[in-house]
Amino acid sequence: MQEYWEIYMKNIDGYPSSVLFNAGISMDIEKFKYIYTQVAFIKVKLKEANEKGLLSGDEKAKINYLEDKLEASLIKFRIGKYVGRVISNGYVTFIYYLQFTYNWQDFLNFALKDFTDYEITTGFRDDDEWNFYKNLLYPTTIEWQIIQNHKACEALELQNDNINRPRFLIHKCYFIEDINRRDELIEKLSKEGFDYVEEITHEEGYIGFSFTRIDKPYYYEIDNITLYLIELLSKYGATYDGWECDIIKDLD
Repeated sequence: MQEYWEIYMKNIDGYPSSVLFNAGISMDIEKFKYIYTQVAFIKVKLKEANEKGLLSGDEKAKINYLEDKLEASLIKFRIGKYVGRVISNGYVTFIYYLQFTYNWQDFLNFALKDFTDYEITTGFRDDDEWNFYKNLLYPTTIEWQIIQNHKACEALELQNDNINRPRFLIHKCYFIEDINRRDELIEKLSKEGFDYVEEITHEEGYIGFSFTRIDKPYYYEIDNITLYLIELLSKYGATYDGWECDIIKDLD
């Protein structure tokens, strides 16, 4: 199993929420769902949530310590997989998929013995289709795009790029099933100020094309651009496949 984690923000029941999840485990769900058939949660009420109901700096060290203790207990009792964490509306919820439940209480006792001053709710239920992982933790297409946008912006900033400087952004799209509306899409993009660059072929054989426009690769601006393109391209049977740009640094 590949192990890598992503964190992003989303709205859950009207509240801003921070979601941390193991993205690598998604590749093995079809195998794991027959082994780890119960979803379990540990819901902790925060003592010092900030004004948005999220984790404050003052409480971060304590919650990180709690997460470390849970990890140590998971290794000790080997009851399942830790798949994610949600912070929302004044609570942090740790989510697991269990292979066994007979030692669930032993797992909790070992992990939570230093946290009796917290209000904590725990439980588990059947979920052999991993719906909690798929529908709560795993990002939608739009949420994935925002994650990738912000990672790209951070990478540019690490190279001292001024992401507020406009430049040519090159976008890509592919036609997975039907390419018949390709020319219509190119015409529509032209009306939106985008220029066709060239035809491209995906490694899996899908045909598509790249197109460009001068914009800023700044966090919220690139979010607005790419989310609009996802919606627009889908109307013409195309799938958006990201963007790239040159690095621009300010001269001293």
